[in-house]
Amino acid sequence: MSALITVTITETRGSTPREVGTSMSVGCAAQSGTIGGGALEWEATRIAREMLADGQTHAIRTFPLGPDLGQCCGGVVTLEFRAEAAPAQPPGAPLWIWGAGHVGRAVLGVLAPLPDFAITLVDTAPGRLPDDLPQTAAPLVAVDPPAAVPHAPKAAHHIIVTYSHDIDLKLCDALLRHVFASAGLIGSASKWARFRRRLGALGHSDAEISRITCPIGDPSLGKHPQAIALGVAASLLKTRTAGNGTA
Repeated sequence: MSALITVTITETRGSTPREVGTSMSVGCAAQSGTIGGGALEWEATRIAREMLADGQTHAIRTFPLGPDLGQCCGGVVTLEFRAEAAPAQPPGAPLWIWGAGHVGRAVLGVLAPLPDFAITLVDTAPGRLPDDLPQTAAPLVAVDPPAAVPHAPKAAHHIIVTYSHDIDLKLCDALLRHVFASAGLIGSASKWARFRRRLGALGHSDAEISRITCPIGDPSLGKHPQAIALGVAASLLKTRTAGNGTA
């Protein structure tokens, strides 16, 4: 069995995003649960993965949220990091949803109840993320989302549904310079034709660009967010099943 790090809030002072006893589990390629999202969770995840890489088994760290991490809560959180044996059942495949708008939340709502995916929901500000996330999803606030791409597991699937065409394009560029299992972009045929030209001008080959699927979902189902989400979920589940070698 491979190891994972359990991160637990053991002490709080002042205003903090979550209460004592809240925990999350961090593996090399996925995580479950949340200790409140934002910069604190980002830093805790980074530390946990460094511990896994270095073979460390225990640590305690205290974070003043305002001075150290720039969070508006302003309180102080103490975290305990402890190595645990991961279950023999592998964690869900990492899935990063870039954008917490209507479509992003619809995709999350369809896939979160399933054990197949460990979801990271990314957006540019805390207020853009849902207040309550399922246990299979972790929030990530990234002011510059493309800068977060190198932190994504190389086995991750990606769904790009942000509010900005500029961010969408930069995410496509960043993913093509990274390693990923699959990537899908919301958009029309004309948007994708424009993106293909611009990605080509950035140095990506036609074969590389074709690894990104656009439009996402099943256009025959319609453009309602839930209809798009159903098509996306069906496609990802088929990919996941094929990857597991099951019929």
